Amino acid sequence: MPFFPRNYLAQQRVNSSLLANRNPILSLLMKITQTLSALLAIFIATICSAAEPTVTLRSFGETKDGEKVTLYTLTNKNGLKAEIADYGGTVTRLITPDRNGNFGDIALGFDNISDYETKSPYFGCLIGRYGNRIAGGKFTLDGKSYSLATNNEPAGIPCNLHGGNVGFDKKMWKASPAIKKGQAALKLVLTSPDGDEGFPGELKVTVWYVLTNDDELKIQYKATTDKATPVNLTNHLYFNLKGEGIGDINGHVLTFHASKYTPVDAGLIPTGELAPVAGTPFDFTKPRAIGERNNADHEQIKFGGGYDHNWVLDKTYGEMGLAAEVYEPVSGRVMEVWTEEPGLQFYGGNFLEVDGVERIGKSGVAYKHRTGFCLETQHYPDSPNQDSFPSTILRPGETYATTTIYRFKSR
Repeated sequence: MPFFPRNYLAQQRVNSSLLANRNPILSLLMKITQTLSALLAIFIATICSAAEPTVTLRSFGETKDGEKVTLYTLTNKNGLKAEIADYGGTVTRLITPDRNGNFGDIALGFDNISDYETKSPYFGCLIGRYGNRIAGGKFTLDGKSYSLATNNEPAGIPCNLHGGNVGFDKKMWKASPAIKKGQAALKLVLTSPDGDEGFPGELKVTVWYVLTNDDELKIQYKATTDKATPVNLTNHLYFNLKGEGIGDINGHVLTFHASKYTPVDAGLIPTGELAPVAGTPFDFTKPRAIGERNNADHEQIKFGGGYDHNWVLDKTYGEMGLAAEVYEPVSGRVMEVWTEEPGLQFYGGNFLEVDGVERIGKSGVAYKHRTGFCLETQHYPDSPNQDSFPSTILRPGETYATTTIYRFKSR
């Protein structure tokens, strides 16, 4: 661009104005030109200010076994961020805007690896081989019986929970950052050996986290095996749409696209029934606040200490569909859950402070009772022991493939 002295340009504007005052047509043309110039400037500023998606990394310390942990930060073009550790494939932060455009972290979690190893109730991590519970830690497959760790005992009744003592949430994943189709992404790979936590077959797992430019956290799961084995992968994010560490989640308003759920016994194992939600505290087919009925005088609520149940989604299994919507009135944040899975586990954070472990979050505030909730897409709990449920058995030559999307908006 040629350079002109400032006083020269000013004089030319004065001369142009004098000419325009003497010629109405010239005056009109000048106004049109000025308007088009202003619009062009706005357009150019908008294009120039649009940020490119990025993936950056930094150290997140070392595990107690001396393994170095890396934290990857995915940023989309709109400024949303997801921080993900290769330990457990754990989403440690999820930063989204409220209705006023103010960004805040909506994912519960810690700011150090030590707390994730010793205090985490599965904050933000990948769950496998089997998300949720397997009754008694036992199942039979192709005539052979298998015994798993019983690492959970609701009402004193033992079961296998979330893959056992050292599930996928406690593994180091091989991470590869990428810009995938113009979007920030992280590829995570894990090989679970034959007999891992009692499960048969070598299972090879690939998970993609993609922070899309449509303000979605997309999670794509794939797995193959060399022996028949149960597989039920999910993510255990805890959300508070007001912001991590800001009060309870009772005022969040839920809508589930599910007219049935799977009732449980006292050990939180499904009875096998697909029961209608109509007329029960489990009816979220129309928007209802979480806190409206999570202390209801209902047997299922008492079993779970609140909500800790699987909803049977109305959509066709295997097809991507809207499972749930959550709206938080104070911040205006909205989260939609889309999935190809047949079920959705809603856990209302009932035991965040009642198990004797104080959990200080990233904001420096202790997580109290019901200060976070989970919406875990999944097959139904205890499916390996329930023939009437959709199968979770993966066989050699098959590929386990499923996608879940958390979509963020505001209103």
